[in-house]
Amino acid sequence: MQWHQVLGFVAAVTPLTLIPGTSFTLVTQQVVAGSRSDGVRATFGSACGLLAHAMFAAVGLSALVMSSARALTVVKLLGGIYLVWLGVTTWCSTRRRVEPTAARPWRLPWARLGGFGQGLWSNVLNPKAASVYLTLVPQFLTSSRPIAPQIATLAAAHVVVVLVWLLFWTSVVAAARTAIDTPRFRCGMSRLAGAVLIALGIRTATTS
Repeated sequence: MQWHQVLGFVAAVTPLTLIPGTSFTLVTQQVVAGSRSDGVRATFGSACGLLAHAMFAAVGLSALVMSSARALTVVKLLGGIYLVWLGVTTWCSTRRRVEPTAARPWRLPWARLGGFGQGLWSNVLNPKAASVYLTLVPQFLTSSRPIAPQIATLAAAHVVVVLVWLLFWTSVVAAARTAIDTPRFRCGMSRLAGAVLIALGIRTATTS
């Protein structure tokens, strides 16, 4: 793969990365509700989710899902339900800080992974992340060469772009939290993040 192909892909994927979405919201929520390190873990979880989509694309699984209306619908519903779940639990977490004796809701099996697990699964179950590797990536591949190594190269470039942006945003939010670290601010931001996650989940599940 030629260097200009990689640079072209980076130029194409960067605007998509900068648009606030699920990963952006999750990182914000993790930093506000927890700490900078929680945001970093969510960032790396999101990056690993992209690597999973790259692997799926390399073996043709993503193409199979995107070509099947039923399979795509299932992925959208799972992704939407998961985001709504994250939004609801994020919103409820603000009440638990006010009411320590309230019962904790049922937790997903990978909840012990914290922000990393949330970032990972929110991207794995995101059909838009899959579409990047089915619509954008093929435009930068050379058919005369092995496909898997080329996808791996572009995925690595994609991960670098995502890491740079989300780690930068993590630092910005952490600095803002240090300057305005009040219970009301944390509660308001957590509720806002929860509402955005719920909205993103509904959009993911209902978008045709």
